[in-house]
Amino acid sequence: MRALRIAAVADIHLGEDIRGHYRKKLEGIEHRAEVLLVGGDLTRHGTIEEGQVVADELGDLPIPVVAVLGNHDYHSDADREIAAMLRDAGIIVLDDDAVVIPLDGTRLGVAGGKGFGGGFAGKCASEFGEPETKAFVRHTKEIAERWRHALKNLDADHRVVLSHYSPVKDTLAGEPPEIYPFLGSYLLAEAADAEGADLIVHGHAHLGTEKGMTPGGIRVRNVALPVIGHSYVVYCLDGEGVH
Repeated sequence: MRALRIAAVADIHLGEDIRGHYRKKLEGIEHRAEVLLVGGDLTRHGTIEEGQVVADELGDLPIPVVAVLGNHDYHSDADREIAAMLRDAGIIVLDDDAVVIPLDGTRLGVAGGKGFGGGFAGKCASEFGEPETKAFVRHTKEIAERWRHALKNLDADHRVVLSHYSPVKDTLAGEPPEIYPFLGSYLLAEAADAEGADLIVHGHAHLGTEKGMTPGGIRVRNVALPVIGHSYVVYCLDGEGVH
């Protein structure tokens, strides 16, 4: 099984005032990576105008682009319109499903979506009490179950989970512990561990840490732009792991 070079970034928060700037930073990406994964918060306020900027900046790249939406992209209730604009620009947008991308004879499977919060084992919300609390936790449970199903049916040489919210608290180190429940959920890691993956990529935690691992041993990377400090970071997937 040959190695794959995967570029990843999240939380690019594009707007009209920086139109063209991020695109310039992607020049030559095809010489460094075979696919670009973008982990949500593509916009600042989730407006259609900002969505068009994202479509223009990420569309027609010389390598495939796979993206998920983040909480900012939902803010103006235009998430469906933004996703459609991105797809029209040739960008693959995951919404709790999966895709297989053939890359020079190697099949890369990417599963995932926005994800959601709830917290982590021992310090998490439970589906109990007020309907609002139960709905919050139930939303994450339903997402995790859809991820589990998507991974179970994903036939690929390498499997990556792409999310906005974090599946582990390791990559949140640096964020205030009080907001961990709003940054991710252990249920997302459970879904990945149950079906298996080589790597999980997420964003959302701007003050977090890059590297972590699920209880089942899957490597997790927080690729939020403020964390990685670059326009994107490149990981190499091979039989030995993630480099």
